[in-house]
Amino acid sequence: MRKMQWAALSLAGLLVLGGCSSHHRHHGMSGEGKGDAYWQKGQQDMAGLIDRTVKDQGKAQQVKSIVGEIVTELKTGREQERAYHRQLYTLNSSYQATPEEFTKILDEANNQRMRTSAKILSLRFKMKELMTADEWKALSDQMLSYSSRYQHGGAGAKSGY
Repeated sequence: MRKMQWAALSLAGLLVLGGCSSHHRHHGMSGEGKGDAYWQKGQQDMAGLIDRTVKDQGKAQQVKSIVGEIVTELKTGREQERAYHRQLYTLNSSYQATPEEFTKILDEANNQRMRTSAKILSLRFKMKELMTADEWKALSDQMLSYSSRYQHGGAGAKSGY
């Protein structure tokens, strides 16, 4: 059970990279343009945390590369999610739409989310393998602290990740 909690906490920390952009996107920003600046800011902040945490700079570069892959996967997942939502909105406008048509889109969206989550989890383990236990703990703690800055509703709010 402890391993599951640790994995969930670590994955949530990695997802903080998407937290910056999702917070601002809710205020009318798309994933393109200004939204890219938030992804880039999150990735730069993460690179700073890695530089302060991982002692071996060669491994730090590898970890940052994996973070880049995670960011790419998160961005792709968000784009796909928006596409599924557009499909649902279009289908909703059809008076003749059947429950099965909605279910098909929802199933596809859920399967895509699972594939994205599995890929991110795989990348998380690749990243962890490059680091010592102490470095992993320090980075995880810093990511948790960092993510609390972007929680909706201020201090003590539950994270939406």
